[in-house]
Amino acid sequence: MRYCISHHTEYRYTEAVTLAPHLLRLRPRMDGCQLVSFFRLEVHPTPQHQSQLVDLDGNALIKVWFDRALTESLSVHMTAEVETLRMNPFEYLLEPWAIRLPIDYPVSLQRQLQPYLEGQFSGTAALDPIATQLAQELWLTVDGHPGSFLTELNTRIYKECQYQLRETGAPLPPGLTWTHKSGTCRDFAVLFIEVCRAIGLAARFVSGYQEGDPDSNDRHLHAWAEVYLPGAGWRGYDPTHGLAVSDRHIALVASAVARDTAPIMGVIHPGHVQATMTYTLTIRSAD
Repeated sequence: MRYCISHHTEYRYTEAVTLAPHLLRLRPRMDGCQLVSFFRLEVHPTPQHQSQLVDLDGNALIKVWFDRALTESLSVHMTAEVETLRMNPFEYLLEPWAIRLPIDYPVSLQRQLQPYLEGQFSGTAALDPIATQLAQELWLTVDGHPGSFLTELNTRIYKECQYQLRETGAPLPPGLTWTHKSGTCRDFAVLFIEVCRAIGLAARFVSGYQEGDPDSNDRHLHAWAEVYLPGAGWRGYDPTHGLAVSDRHIALVASAVARDTAPIMGVIHPGHVQATMTYTLTIRSAD
């Protein structure tokens, strides 16, 4: 699928501020499953300098910094044309040693995956006990089969939890989301990730866009999970829609920690000034 994306975000401040350096995670990912043919970023006030960088997960980020002039707003407008290539999300072959849960990883791979196997909210490596119990129940239901486990988890969250729109704020702890059976897409993604990690499946948080209803103009930044399956690499699952991710999702960035996928990150001075955020997002199929 080919998509044209326009994403405009504006912050208005209650009084004039100076802008510290900002990190922008708005360049769509480019890999074997997604190609970017056009990308443009417009920032106002115009940055004094900017630099391109690649983070630990291979995400392409842009850092901008400004002069000391006062401003009452910050505007960031991204436009891109992206082609998504993964038509069949189940076309893969697992390594022979990864066809049963829990997976016995080789030591070298276990070390590489460690950040994607730890708990997200305890401040330590400990996993949420509610997510751990759900993982054990699902493991018993599917007799330890990884693909069936992921499909069942995706379906359970989709069918049993009610979606809510909460435009700002960090994701809720996974145990709280499952207990209340409600949340946003980022809450569902964090819950999915924690349950996967509790059964020994490495998982990470993805920020991006989903095609949505072509007859509706209501669009929002989306979040889902990716699971590392030996022999298949990173594979996406979207518990908000109950889908395995194919060519209807457009990824921006992925990280072991949800906060490291925020599309715009930075501070202002003085720090007590309040900000109001507005945004418009359009996603149009070019096929």
